[in-house]
Amino acid sequence: MTGAGGDLERRNRRTSLVLGALVAGMFAFGFALVPLYRLVCQVTGSNVIGQARRADAGALAGRVDEQRTVRIYFDATVNTGLPWEVTPLTRSMEVHPGKVYEVRYRATNNEGQTVTAQAVPGVTPWQATGHLHKIECFCFSRQTLGPRESREMPLRFVIDPELPQEYKVVTLSYMLMTAPEQTAARGGESRADSG
Repeated sequence: MTGAGGDLERRNRRTSLVLGALVAGMFAFGFALVPLYRLVCQVTGSNVIGQARRADAGALAGRVDEQRTVRIYFDATVNTGLPWEVTPLTRSMEVHPGKVYEVRYRATNNEGQTVTAQAVPGVTPWQATGHLHKIECFCFSRQTLGPRESREMPLRFVIDPELPQEYKVVTLSYMLMTAPEQTAARGGESRADSG
């Protein structure tokens, strides 16, 4: 009986270690998402966070396609752990390729302390990514909100008239996540508090 109990204890200990390693790996992956995204963007040449790769509205000026419209949907998702609410004030709109438009997102910090976040953009279908040009965007830099602060964040954009005709609907999504240095600071605070 003692041998069987020892085997069970070893299996339980091994299972606990595997689960603990899995949790640590998930945390590390979540912590590394923004730097990994930057690396992928640099390698692929797509939109890079932290670099103000603004579209040149002048280059597209005079090329407005008044005969064509594209439906743009706006979306925002807040990553687990970020105590914010982020909502597009305009859910969708019809736009003429080549014309500059502006919409706003409202962000609210629901926590009693200052929080910094980064927005990671995504475009669906992915084939439209190179044709949706952001002139001004809250995703170009990290956003900091004070305790219980709300703010409207602008997004100015233009759809390139070269967008293939088959794409009539485009969705611009943002994933907002806590800035990596803030996540590290919070982890340090919680360790200090527990000691």
